[in-house]
Amino acid sequence: AVLEAMRHPRDLHEGLIDAYQARRALDYLVGFTLSPVLWRKLPGSRSAGRVQSVALRIICEREAEIEAFKPREYWSIEAVFAAPDGSTFTARLTHLDGKKLDKFDLADEAAAKAAADKVRAGAPFKVAEVERKQVKRHPFPPFTTSTLQQEASRKLGYGASHTMRIAQRLYEGVDIDGETIGVITYMRTDGVTLAQDAIEASRKLIVEQFGKEFLPDSPRIYKSTAKNAQEAHEAIRPTDLFRRPDKIRRHLREDEAALYDLIWKRTVASQMESAELDQVAIDIASADGKTMLRTTGSVVKFAGFLSVYQEDRDDPSDGEDDSGRRLPDLKANDNVKAGEVKPEQHFTQPPPRYSEASLIKRLEELGIGRPSTYTSILSLIHI
Repeated sequence: AVLEAMRHPRDLHEGLIDAYQARRALDYLVGFTLSPVLWRKLPGSRSAGRVQSVALRIICEREAEIEAFKPREYWSIEAVFAAPDGSTFTARLTHLDGKKLDKFDLADEAAAKAAADKVRAGAPFKVAEVERKQVKRHPFPPFTTSTLQQEASRKLGYGASHTMRIAQRLYEGVDIDGETIGVITYMRTDGVTLAQDAIEASRKLIVEQFGKEFLPDSPRIYKSTAKNAQEAHEAIRPTDLFRRPDKIRRHLREDEAALYDLIWKRTVASQMESAELDQVAIDIASADGKTMLRTTGSVVKFAGFLSVYQEDRDDPSDGEDDSGRRLPDLKANDNVKAGEVKPEQHFTQPPPRYSEASLIKRLEELGIGRPSTYTSILSLIHI
């Protein structure tokens, strides 16, 4: 690339020059000028560089949101029903007096108790409608620096700096039967592509270990969604996918083995077939049809990549997670028997404080910093 550039010189790019000068000015104004003030006034402070100052602002703005937040009360009604086969399930009130309930319609205990009484008075209940649909969940791209740090934080409880130290050791090489071998590719990258030989190896391994039904017809090709991704390196992956985690565990320390296992699973899963789920929603209606309750659930029909890997979340949704709920086989007009009706009090929650994982994710979304800088940013602001 350097030789090619020398053979084909081009005019100077004024925009790039301006960007460089703006960064240099920020370093002079923020870093060189403000850092000595911090060192004198706040002993223990590290520095006030242009990137970590923006990260600190993001944290302060979130803290201001939390302090300004005023919780709001709301109630929900859940009822237990028995299906004709004797199995039980719970459903949540969605319509009252023929009107769809919004989140804050049951604003206090009195309203919730009145609604619960109406549900109890609505017997006998029957199934009004059963909705069934098949959905597919697709695998995640292989790891970049930021996604590795996020998942290691969620799944293993590792800080970003600890994750990168382990990854550095795995990259530089571990002793395997007297030979020093680097077991993962370069770990400072924002690229999500895999080398062709890695794709071919993963497809061969998937057929051998899981079966042909787990292999998609064609290799999966991923593109980075980061605004300023340079993609100079491929994604983080094992250098040899047939070097399975169980085979080299005895050569690795405990934290190295855990991180290697995570990288191996994510890489293999990224080339596997999508998972198929059956989603079911059942509406339960009162005798007069004015009171409605709904229950939802899903069943994994074909595990696909989920048999190897499932990504964790920073902030689970406010709603109930029904992904594993099994529902009875009901049809429209089936009678169901109402049991306990329970009002539940809730309060809205402020946005959560940033964890290392969620802050890295936010920085990446905003195009702040580079894969090699996330660890130093976090260490400097002491999150």
